[in-house]
Amino acid sequence: MTVTLADVAARAQVSPATVSRVLNGNYPVAAATRERVLRAVDDLDYVLNGPASALAAATSDLVGILVNDIADPFFGIIASAVQSEIGGPGGRAGGERMAVVCNTGGSPERELTYLTLLQRQRAAAVVLTGGASEDAGHAEAMTRKLRRLTEAGTRVVLCGRPPSPDTGAVALAFDNRGGGRRLTEHLLGLGHRRIGYIAGPRERTTTRHRLEGHRAALAAHGVEDDPALTVHSPYDRRSGYDTTGELLRRAPDLTAIAASNDTVALGACAALRDKGLRIPADVSVAGFDDLPFSIDAAPALTTVRLPLHEAGARAGRIAMGKEEPPPGGVATVHGELMVRGSTGGPR
Repeated sequence: MTVTLADVAARAQVSPATVSRVLNGNYPVAAATRERVLRAVDDLDYVLNGPASALAAATSDLVGILVNDIADPFFGIIASAVQSEIGGPGGRAGGERMAVVCNTGGSPERELTYLTLLQRQRAAAVVLTGGASEDAGHAEAMTRKLRRLTEAGTRVVLCGRPPSPDTGAVALAFDNRGGGRRLTEHLLGLGHRRIGYIAGPRERTTTRHRLEGHRAALAAHGVEDDPALTVHSPYDRRSGYDTTGELLRRAPDLTAIAASNDTVALGACAALRDKGLRIPADVSVAGFDDLPFSIDAAPALTTVRLPLHEAGARAGRIAMGKEEPPPGGVATVHGELMVRGSTGGPR
């Protein structure tokens, strides 16, 4: 059964004229209304008829790069590396393509909205960065959307997130479990047994995988996984500061803190200093990602280095057809433990 513009209007609870305005982009429409219309378009798999439908099988010179937070160096490094690889032969405008960085703010709804917009613009490629939402409904919607994009000829590369089977998307997946395990094994090897863990948001795959690695290391060394020693927080400095205070209230005897990323780890360091505790003499601190500021912290931060620039550049080359996808469409990108001055033996 053919889906009509009227069907989309009914689903979005707007007039057909409003749907037309959103799809044509020729008249201002409130952001909330636009998102509702685009969600209805996606849910109903609505496509234009006639000449526009024929055009939908073509691709443009547009490349979409989806990030959670462009102000976060993790995403900025990857996005910059992707963009460095999208020029060259193949584009219609002097061999160049236009990159559009879409900042989702971590919102699953915004992620789907941007993908719908890129689909309607017949993007040549889409690169999605960072962890994925664990929400089952969103995961199902993403599977449908990625499949539609690849079937229409858009190259889709997942950079730093788990594979999405049966969608045609290529995945360069970070080994977050392995990195989390190596980091905690390092702390255990130094003699720590009371290790506070600041995990990321509960709904992100990155959070779950890094936490699973941490717990696997504890289990392998026969150390009890005390629920009081794990707290969840957003991936930002303020949250690292606040949750460190909470960890110290729960477990004044902890001797080390493993943070879900370097930014959180810096917040943890600030909180410890404000409480008169020395790093690492009183409490060791470790992060994850090895962002540029990590080595310049005082003391320099022990962390797991993810090759963010290298992974982003490879994602860009695959998206542009400059490099063949890995066998089976999936490659695991491993991290490297960087031992620095923020960790030492327990007091």
